[in-house]
Amino acid sequence: MAGVAGAPRSALRLIRAFGGLCQFGEDDHENVRCCAALRDSRISLMRLSAVGLGCRRGGREVFAGIGFSVGAGEALIVSGRNGAGKSSLLRTVAGLLRAAEGRLTLDGGDPELSIAEQAHYLGHQDALKPSLSVAENLLFWAGFFGARPAAVDAPLGAVGLGALAGLPAAYLSAGQRRRLSLARLIAVPRPIWLLDEPMSTLDSAAQERLTGLMQAHLGSGGLILAATHGPIGLGTTQELRLDQSAGPTPSPEAYEGPS
Repeated sequence: MAGVAGAPRSALRLIRAFGGLCQFGEDDHENVRCCAALRDSRISLMRLSAVGLGCRRGGREVFAGIGFSVGAGEALIVSGRNGAGKSSLLRTVAGLLRAAEGRLTLDGGDPELSIAEQAHYLGHQDALKPSLSVAENLLFWAGFFGARPAAVDAPLGAVGLGALAGLPAAYLSAGQRRRLSLARLIAVPRPIWLLDEPMSTLDSAAQERLTGLMQAHLGSGGLILAATHGPIGLGTTQELRLDQSAGPTPSPEAYEGPS
């Protein structure tokens, strides 16, 4: 695992996941610094690319010949009519669907992890247990993604659910359920966000909050692929229209990443 000059081998062995999820003893301050240096080095070089990507479902071709390249600090908006394959493309990148053809590669990521293990996928379903509280649902997902038990106050506060931590998820509104799903993007950092209609069911205040979270993620070198029918508040982005033959083009709604 080369790439960080001077990083001790003991620090490199402590890496558990790309997003900074490392295990250290109380006095391992040098290892913590080396872990952060390795993580930041990889993030700055990260690029997710697809060449000739195709998807078939139920014997029907959903899309074919798709290509894109999105790097650290960049967002790709996936647009198109209903049924064009936006969700299928995100699910293919997330490893939930097998590509029928083409190649998907990640440069600069952790070579010991798959793309799916370095990504968060937010689909149409919020995947919550109604009988568990808001905080318990978030702790469940943190454990599922391999993170150690941690305080959930900050992630829940970031999505405006801090006051509802003890409330069973069964009593949440559709917008609150969506915000709880978004909280896991913060609770367990991963560099790639795959967002399927992320603004769905959110009111205007929650949409502004999500836009801020996405801007912060891009500003720290993360990548975003978002399937959407409308603007999501990011400045200059690339746009991939699945109902057209052209590849990604700059979108007028874009985020100017770090220079």
